[in-house]
Amino acid sequence: MKKKNIIKKNIDFNRIIKNKKPLKSKYFLIFTEKKEENIPKFGFSVGTKIGNAVTRNYLKRKIKSIIDQNNYKKNFNYIIMVKRSILNKKHEEIQKDLENVLFKYKMEEENEK
Repeated sequence: MKKKNIIKKNIDFNRIIKNKKPLKSKYFLIFTEKKEENIPKFGFSVGTKIGNAVTRNYLKRKIKSIIDQNNYKKNFNYIIMVKRSILNKKHEEIQKDLENVLFKYKMEEENEK
């Protein structure tokens, strides 16, 4: 994942989180925001209750690799918050859960149109 595709500013996080209800799954809360640019941007939030810095960074790298393997809607910003239940789960389980949540979101968007 390229650095230009990552959301880092606190102002952006707060704006996106206040915007809508999250998409919920076993391991994630995902907030989305529609935008005009055609480049998807992602922000990651892994709380300190999940583990030490090594564990949190490992989870972020794992999620980024899953995102790199898939194509997501290009005109959206995503904030991905990790739940504590993700600890000690296999890469395949995490990938399947993230893909299912974002697939549900695509279906909801298409139904609203």
